Formats: sequence, C-alpha cells, structure tokens
Amino acid sequence: MLSRRHEGRLGVAVLGSTGSIGRQTLSVIDEHLDRFRVVTLAARVASERFLGQIARYQPEVASVFECTPALRKETASVVVGGDGLVAASTHPSVDIVVVASSGHVAIVPTIRALEEGKTVALANKETLVCAGEIIAPLVAASGNSIRPIDSEHSAIWQALDGSPIEQVSRIILTASGGPFRALPEAKLAQVTAVEALAHPTWSMGEKITVDSATLMNKGLEIIEAHWLFGLPFQQIEVLVHPESVIHSLVEFIDGGQLAQLGLPDMRMPIQYALTYPERMDLSTHRLDLAEVGALHFERPDTERFPALRLAREAGIAGGTYPTVLSAADEEAVKTFLAGALRFIDIPAAVEMVLDKHQSSIVTLDSIWEADQWARTTARDVMTDMQSRRRR
Repeated sequence: MLSRRHEGRLGVAVLGSTGSIGRQTLSVIDEHLDRFRVVTLAARVASERFLGQIARYQPEVASVFECTPALRKETASVVVGGDGLVAASTHPSVDIVVVASSGHVAIVPTIRALEEGKTVALANKETLVCAGEIIAPLVAASGNSIRPIDSEHSAIWQALDGSPIEQVSRIILTASGGPFRALPEAKLAQVTAVEALAHPTWSMGEKITVDSATLMNKGLEIIEAHWLFGLPFQQIEVLVHPESVIHSLVEFIDGGQLAQLGLPDMRMPIQYALTYPERMDLSTHRLDLAEVGALHFERPDTERFPALRLAREAGIAGGTYPTVLSAADEEAVKTFLAGALRFIDIPAAVEMVLDKHQSSIVTLDSIWEADQWARTTARDVMTDMQSRRRR
C-alpha cells in the first residue's frame, strides 16, 4: 500500500532526474503538486540542471556519483557514489521510485526498492533485461508492483487491464522502424551519428535513439515484456508502425485485439505509472485520427536489422546472455557515436561478443562479471574490426 505522507502527497524518488525521462517525470509532477512531492533526486553528475532541480524541489536526499562544492551548498543531505542510488530509492519517505537512470547501475537500487516495499515505475531497460530472473520472482513473492513507463509496455499494461495472462494469445510491440526503415541496405554502411540521432517520432536520449535505429531497442523490449507479463518469447511479436500512434497491442485467445493509442508523448505513460489506477488530466496534444488519416504496418526486416534477432535469441538463451547483449551494445553504440564504428557494425560487434560468451547462472555478481567481460571483449572485437577495415 502507498502511504500518503506530508499533507496527503505521495513521495517520489526520481533516479536519473536530469535525463529525458527524469525531466519529463518532473514535468508531470509539476502538474500535480497537490498529489506528489519529490523526496529524492539522483543524477550521474552535479550539473547546473541538477543543481536547479535541487533548488526547485528541495529534496531530502540528492545522490550523485561525483560531488562538487556547489552541490554541498545546495542541500544538507548528499550521498555520493554507488550507494547513492540505493539511498535515494529506499528513503523512508519514498512511496514511488521512478527508475529513469540508464545502464546497469539501476539494477541494485530497483531490487532494494522492491525489497523495501516501494512501488517501482520502471523506464530503465537493463534492469529487467539483465536481472529479470532475479526481479520477477521477487515481485511475485512480495506482491510489490512494477509499473512500466516505456510507452510500449505501458500500452500492454493498459490493454490487459488486469486480464489473466492465460487469456492472452500474444502481445504485439510496435516499433517506429527508426530513421532508416526504408533506406537501401547498401547505404546503411554510410549512416552517420547525426543521421542516427534524428528519430522520426520520439525525442529520447542518444543511446536509446541509436538503439531505435538498429532495432536493438525493440529487441530489449521483447526481453522486458517476457519478464513483465510472464509470456514466453514465442507469444511476443514486433510490428513496425511508422506513425507511432498505436503504442502496442494485446491479442486475446478469442482473437480480439486491444490497442492503446496516443500521440508520441512520454508524459502520458509516466503519469499513468504515477497515478495508477486513476487517470488524471494532462496538458498534452490530443490524438485526432482524422488528421492522422492512415496508419501503416509492416513486419520488421531482421536481415537488414539483425539486432532484433540477436536480442530475441539472447532472451531465449537466458542466463547472462542478455547482460552481454546489453553491455556489448552499449559499448558499440558509444564507439559509433564517437565516429570509430560503422552503423552496420554495431550488431555485428554484438553478435561476435555473444558468440564468445559462456553463460552462467544469474546472480548480481555474475551480472556484474558478465557486464565487465562483455565491455572488454566488445572493445577488443571493435579494435579488430577497425584494424581489418584499414588493411
């Protein structure tokens, strides 16, 4: 049960408050300050934006990996280093933890929040991709809930509306297809970082935008959906939908399908995760289907975009393969954005790393070890790829 503290308002922790999802979460809270208050904020660095957030929301705890004298002056309670995210997610006054931080650092604070009885609103992909085998049983045993923030998973959650999963024949994740959906295969090798970051419908951070262009993002969402909704991988499909109006669909065993529609605006699933089971007004543009005119769909091309296939295979293999997939992809995207790797070599490098991996049982230690191994191996693989190209 959520506790209504401090004049009836629910306490919120925002992990990754300076990123895209974190900022939009605070925007939603600004519209409902009678319902929510910010208890803790966490960011990677004490940027000017973070200092501004602290000054505005006056959190009880501010967490960063590296502190600055300016941050010390802003708030009396600063937690520095890896323990900061845990301190922010488990603070006694926190009711809902919005996990918007990127990367594997969110795994432990998410687990600790669930153990402390917090409701988790999850936007971080790596948490379930890497640690789903740990988190799903924890959620089932504790009765604590994970409320998905990703628009696709939120859409499925809304369409299910409490229906028994046994009544579902399949779920269909929609994908915009990214900026290169119709680009001839021969031109994919010349794609630049600037072009990859120009997403046609969504405004997101750099890493997730590139993942959307390779379709790795959708592959990671397949693994997440498996753990969130308890469906086997063969009942999770992907459909390319360029308009990004239908955010995902659920097909039931009688053949009926339910979809959740809306304009691309992440504040909608963020707010629903905060206010569930209630719905509240939100200042956003409304969908006009007559204005949209037509919706289009096509099957994904896994030959041109093999990342989708790789993610599904890693999810089915289980163990530490999904962690290796995620970590190797992160290194490859980073190298691509630095201009040292071709776009088409991102999934190629990830596949080479996966082929070298020997999986192990999933524990927090094995996740960390697989993560570090994958990053080192990915850097070696990419160095070899660059050397061969120069010959």
